[in-house]
Amino acid sequence: MAFLAFLASWRRRVLLRHEIMGINEPEVIKRILDECKTIAVVGLSSNPIRPSFGVARYMQQRGYRIIPINPNETEVLGERAYASLADAPEKFDLVDIFRRSEEAGEHVNEAIRLGARAVWLQEDVIDEDAATRALEAGLMVVMDRCILKEHLRRSSR
Repeated sequence: MAFLAFLASWRRRVLLRHEIMGINEPEVIKRILDECKTIAVVGLSSNPIRPSFGVARYMQQRGYRIIPINPNETEVLGERAYASLADAPEKFDLVDIFRRSEEAGEHVNEAIRLGARAVWLQEDVIDEDAATRALEAGLMVVMDRCILKEHLRRSSR
């Protein structure tokens, strides 16, 4: 019985935290776009027809520093690629994840461990548990949204 009460209390705290800190909240998106200028892009491909390439190129052209994270690449968009977030020699503010939903959690965990300020799970990348872990660790979180589209939306205002 005590365990059920604890579980209910924990769930209320998590739901409240989602409301307070706001996954996908407009203010969170604004802060990420305004404050997070160095972006580690997990799953960034050198293939120009891949969404990760187009999105990263767009962000790079708007002044963001891009750090490609992909063990199958050596260089993308003129930047050296790294096999994992831990291999990147410089600090990044944001981890932008272009991976399947079931693989996103491990990258969110790594982002938390390495001190990222925010995680962004691209469109169709959904992992509620990972998002909750990131929120609880104090990161800003966006999930199932495209950073390019959000940047365009805010730029046109």
